[in-house]
Amino acid sequence: MAKKYWMTEEPIDPNDCIEKVVRNEAGAVNTFIGTVREFTNGKRTLFLEYQAYVPMAEKILAQIGEEIQEKWGNTDTAIAHRIGRLEITDTAVVIAVSTPHRKDAFEASRYAIERIKEIVPIWKKEHWEDGTQWIGDQKEKTAYDDRIPSEEEMRDD
Repeated sequence: MAKKYWMTEEPIDPNDCIEKVVRNEAGAVNTFIGTVREFTNGKRTLFLEYQAYVPMAEKILAQIGEEIQEKWGNTDTAIAHRIGRLEITDTAVVIAVSTPHRKDAFEASRYAIERIKEIVPIWKKEHWEDGTQWIGDQKEKTAYDDRIPSEEEMRDD
């Protein structure tokens, strides 16, 4: 079976995630699609660049799927995240979660996107009309002036 948790430089087709989680016992498949928006905190975004430590990022995406299984039981999850240059309205992330009932699918999808922002080693560089900035974490609480951490620095944490 193809990977259920992956990083890609190619556009993401949401159906690729959905097809990986559809199953007979699931009465709900919830899909979250995160896109690049034009304005962030009043600044006009021209485009974004995402970078990631791909092997670690994919491992942690799979960990999030395991966490969802532990919290809600009887789930199946697939997550894809883009890296590279993304234009306004491009899809940055797709999350698909199947569960027997819709409430769990909604809650698990929300949990997945919040956990991605908290723990997956993905960085984005915002390209605004008035300059650029590396955003150090997806919750936008840490910024790097001119670079992202090296793989060695990440391993030291």
